[in-house]
Amino acid sequence: MKTNKYLLIYFLSLLLVGNVSAQKNKPAMEAWITNPDRSALLQQQPSVGFGTANNGSPVITVNTKEKYQSIDGFGFTLTGGSATHIHQMPAAAQDALLKELFLTKEAGIGISYLRVSIGASDLSAEVFTYDDIAGDTSLQHFSLSKEAVDLIPVLKRILQLNPRIKILGSPWTAPAWMKTNNSFIGGSLKPEYYRTYAQYFVKYIHAMKAAGIPIDAITIQNEPLHGGNNPSMVMQAGEQAAFIKTALGPAFKAAGLKTKIILYDHNCDKPEYPMSILADKAAYPYVDGSAFHLYGGTIDAMSKVHAAYPAKHLYFTEQWSDGKGDFGKELTGNTTRLTVWAIRNWSRNVLQWNLASNPTLTPHTDKGGCGQCLGAVTIDGSNITRNSSYYVIGHAAKFVAPGSVRVASTIIANLDNVAFITPSGKKVLIVVNNNPQAQEFQVNDNGKLAVAKLESHAVGTYVW
Repeated sequence: MKTNKYLLIYFLSLLLVGNVSAQKNKPAMEAWITNPDRSALLQQQPSVGFGTANNGSPVITVNTKEKYQSIDGFGFTLTGGSATHIHQMPAAAQDALLKELFLTKEAGIGISYLRVSIGASDLSAEVFTYDDIAGDTSLQHFSLSKEAVDLIPVLKRILQLNPRIKILGSPWTAPAWMKTNNSFIGGSLKPEYYRTYAQYFVKYIHAMKAAGIPIDAITIQNEPLHGGNNPSMVMQAGEQAAFIKTALGPAFKAAGLKTKIILYDHNCDKPEYPMSILADKAAYPYVDGSAFHLYGGTIDAMSKVHAAYPAKHLYFTEQWSDGKGDFGKELTGNTTRLTVWAIRNWSRNVLQWNLASNPTLTPHTDKGGCGQCLGAVTIDGSNITRNSSYYVIGHAAKFVAPGSVRVASTIIANLDNVAFITPSGKKVLIVVNNNPQAQEFQVNDNGKLAVAKLESHAVGTYVW
């Protein structure tokens, strides 16, 4: 009898130890919050344990078995003006800012994707391309000398911090002498210069590589249906298709370039633009995918393109932050429209416009340049102000590493959300509370529930 008694005590002790161990090994969910009144700014909250009790609040179920697209990254456009503001900072302040922006350690937000302009954009101090010598069809005068002042040094430092960052190049215009109106504003690329302009892209990619800067992808023309910007160039879908299949695609192939060619790079109101090019059997093989902005149309246009051409990728490459806008509205609106719904509509990235501004929102070009575009950070000497887009991108980039995969999560009215599994196996859920009041909700992972709460129009990132 004593033997049986001791055995019973022994087995009960094993069960007790097992239960304690199981409690210790229960996953805990980290919570990182930004409130629209700035009372919390990407601030970590106490972790929450998972349990089995359901408190009756809405449930967001994350299902990692249902997988969608891979993620390339989250970030901004590093405009010429952005690069100047950063490069002119005192050395110690510049280094601290770049570490904060491009690393994930401590307070870093881990930007993982950048867009740069090929030549000037409308947020450059002056308009230029890399060969403004009229008639130079051999491109002997091609030069990145203007970029060597600020952009290239800043990019090289960023690549030291994050060698795997993806860089997308986008031109605002071809050299004026290649265009129908001989102007930096509007006009179209003359067909007789298609092959010359294709070599211009090849030279750009080679020159940036020689400077230590790999270009992962290019778009062919920023906003090809908007000819009123300074600089700008109109390129209709048929023209873009002809340029790809007769000049750009063959030039990249002959040069052995792996740089991706991405279509369109304009608003969601014209999904037929990229689809008409993808329908061209001669252009299709050269194209990696299509890029979108959201100044017109609705974000589900991206899913229309995906449904028609599922083998081709989708990218979200630009959305501004308004210098006269409200922090809370910009935070909530762009996190909802971009981080949640661009990704739910198959985008592999999210980029906001632009990385850095100064208090006067300069430089910008005359006659069309944006005088109201607010950077992720405002730089005033060594002083930094972090604006809404810093937190929009930070809520994703800090936690969703490149190579993460979007997974299924429950769609709930006014609790807009998107979920991921990272390369290290972490689960990430980003939630925006678009209710007019604070909202409690539960996160369901494989039958276990964790309780969270967000203030009205707050953003939360949850990691476990």
